[in-house]
Amino acid sequence: MARTGFYAGSFDPVTFGHLDVIARACACVDKLVLAIGVHHGKKPFMQTADRVDMLRQSAAPIAKEKHCEINVVTFDNLVVEAAAEAGATLLIRGLRDATDYAYEMQMAGMNAELAPGIETIFLPAKGPVRHIASSLVKQIAVMGGDITPFVPEMVVAKINETLNKK
Repeated sequence: MARTGFYAGSFDPVTFGHLDVIARACACVDKLVLAIGVHHGKKPFMQTADRVDMLRQSAAPIAKEKHCEINVVTFDNLVVEAAAEAGATLLIRGLRDATDYAYEMQMAGMNAELAPGIETIFLPAKGPVRHIASSLVKQIAVMGGDITPFVPEMVVAKINETLNKK
């Protein structure tokens, strides 16, 4: 039976940190659903369609290399509900530091109560990508800084396009 994982986030934008977690999650599952959360109370930096496209393009080489089926979806309900709808039994969460750990442990406990059949797996960030955060990438980009060390080239182009429209 195929094991399906569910990795949710805003991916606003997708970073090398996200891609590291995706590559490592592929070792744990046969199918990985990358889920872009749509929060109606927040205004994202990038349009949802652009985030879906960037995530698909960025994850495609990983899927091929790791022989893992990767699908990109959006959701606007509880993550455990969206994971169950996708047939996932594992929630994949990346951890950068102790602050992430404290928050993610709390969330894992809540999710376990809501959906006992879905387990949470934590993947600690590797050293070279541990410091990367989408929020910081956006801040650097808005202020005219170089974001090439943090995101794929096509994401840099899409961010520059987005900034030129604003």
